[in-house]
Amino acid sequence: MNLLMVIFGLVAIFGVIGIFQSIKEKNLLAAAFNALAAGVFGWFVIMTVLNQGYPPTH
Repeated sequence: MNLLMVIFGLVAIFGVIGIFQSIKEKNLLAAAFNALAAGVFGWFVIMTVLNQGYPPTH
């Protein structure tokens, strides 16, 4: 789960970067999908860290 949180965190960060790039290009559909991806993956990472701590306890 430890490495999975890192990967999902990177996906969330890249989603936020993609939001700004797609808004700059005036592509609102891409901005919506990037916001959705960043929200879902970011929420998963935040709740996993709050629930299990970092590094995760078993």
